[in-house]
Amino acid sequence: MKTLEGIIRISRGGTGFIDREGAEESIRIPTERLGLALNKDKVVVSLETKPRVLKVLERNKIKFTGTLEKSGKKWFAAPDDKRIHLDFFIKEIPAGAGENMKVLIKFLGWDNPEKNPEAEILEIIGRKGEHQTEMKAILLNRGIEEDFPPDVLKEAEKIKREISKEEIKKRLDFRKITTFTIDPFDAKDFDDAISFEEYPDGNFKLGVHIADVSHYVGEKTKLDGEARKRGFSVYLVDRTIPMLPEVLSNDVCSLNPKEDKLTFSAVFEFDKNGRKKNHWIGKTIINSDKRFTYEAAQEILDKKEGLFYKELKIMNTLAQKMHRGRVERGSILFDRDEIKIELDKDGKPLKIYKKKRLETHKLIEEFMLLANREVTEHIEKHCKKAGLDKLFVYRIHDLPNEEKLAELAVFLKAFGYNLNLEGGVDPKEINRLIKEVEGKPEEELVKTSLVRSMAKAEYSTKNIGHFGLAFNLYTHFTSPIRRYADLLVHRLLYGHLKGEAISKSEIQKYQKMSLEASRNEITAAEAERESKKYKTVEFMQSKVGQTLSGIISGVTDWGLYVQDKETGAEGLVKLSSLRDDYYKTSGKYRVEGTKKKKKFQLGDEVKIKLIKASLNDKELDFVFAN
Repeated sequence: MKTLEGIIRISRGGTGFIDREGAEESIRIPTERLGLALNKDKVVVSLETKPRVLKVLERNKIKFTGTLEKSGKKWFAAPDDKRIHLDFFIKEIPAGAGENMKVLIKFLGWDNPEKNPEAEILEIIGRKGEHQTEMKAILLNRGIEEDFPPDVLKEAEKIKREISKEEIKKRLDFRKITTFTIDPFDAKDFDDAISFEEYPDGNFKLGVHIADVSHYVGEKTKLDGEARKRGFSVYLVDRTIPMLPEVLSNDVCSLNPKEDKLTFSAVFEFDKNGRKKNHWIGKTIINSDKRFTYEAAQEILDKKEGLFYKELKIMNTLAQKMHRGRVERGSILFDRDEIKIELDKDGKPLKIYKKKRLETHKLIEEFMLLANREVTEHIEKHCKKAGLDKLFVYRIHDLPNEEKLAELAVFLKAFGYNLNLEGGVDPKEINRLIKEVEGKPEEELVKTSLVRSMAKAEYSTKNIGHFGLAFNLYTHFTSPIRRYADLLVHRLLYGHLKGEAISKSEIQKYQKMSLEASRNEITAAEAERESKKYKTVEFMQSKVGQTLSGIISGVTDWGLYVQDKETGAEGLVKLSSLRDDYYKTSGKYRVEGTKKKKKFQLGDEVKIKLIKASLNDKELDFVFAN
């Protein structure tokens, strides 16, 4: 009997899918033949006429969140993750638990597919539907802990805040140089600061100063172990779960204004025409003069007056020049407005709006990209010159999947756009397309489709370059307070600068940590998206019965996904709701009535009525108006 080993994906409807190398379509496994498999488990599947799961090799996870339900005298937990296709049987119910309570459960075992898997309750989260309960459940379902272990907090509290004279002597002193931070208005930690120094001949020095977290968080400490486990700070719609305890992330390491701070810096000298002459990388000490928000710094640029206007103007001119050069070299222009959700003090959504990208956002982005790229190039040249074995953590981005791009080209033709893929993928061709759709109704849809056709960026000790940015060498150096990979980069950078030897075991260790960081990044992003989705559906409950303007954003066998233009909220128009004809899919991008031949396709602007906003499923149901 032929078999296949792999990761099974189970849909909300309970159908399993597993990929076979070289095959265009996934193997489909009906619910009754899933055996003891749960979503994302590693399994062995038989390749018979009717494939079935033979064995579960490894569970993807054993902790889940769910809602308690009672059936007769038995208790079950209905999982929050709708891709877990059946409920868990709960043997014992602790005091305080009851129906409609959210709980964290632990999978105990399962030996009969005719019965429900067994689980025990680890924690009562709260009543279903309450803001705090739902946000905490989103975190716990992904293994994200809000609270730090006591021993980690104790170690953080022992860190010395005072900077010794001996330490200052080891560093380049920037405390008398004009320095400031530019961050979101609600930022609580400040990873990066910019310094500016102009010379009489018009040349100037630009410093990118990054919090020296590696000075405070040593290897093999409890703090480091916890930071590695978390991997990232997580930003839900209503809160931040930091990677490091607040005494570090908001105080000791954060580049707060009017305080001496230890930093790791990349300093660049430019001539008066904005041409880079040289650079220096090393440990520094700074004292930030001012904490700007993006909006406040933009207002100074717009008014052409205010604190540090001259410095901001020169920096902005340089950033714009760098941006143009980057785009000319093939860096892809995925500039998109951020969707923000405004909540009241109780977590109720008040408003959903698009936050415009300002010049100051782009200014900081360009300088962070500069530092990230130059640090990587510096390491490359330094190791080669010194004859050192090279070990580094790169931020890599592979070429897009050719099949996905070919599908995308067909999709774009439906809108009247041409994506030329002759001779391979050309980033400049993608940029041309992005420019062409600017301001059009389908702009966001086309950009989203382009993003989905791209490979995911990740961390690795093996460099393949960064396709999206068109950089041969790139890393993440600029956010060690909130990204563990950046902390690794700081350690490796400092070790290389000191000429330390590298063992083979170190290379293997850092590759393993790079893979962990990539996985943690996905987990954090999923939690952030789910919290926004929940609050979006909650906000839309007040619009049930209203007629809205939308754009068709997806086509499936069961319906059309439509995105509300105002909020970006996406919902489903079921094909069964279209009563004027019998509709079925015609290709991947449209549905067509069998009798009247009326068509609905991706990108069509439509009027929709919201008929249901389900917080339980985090889904919206629309029907076409009229």
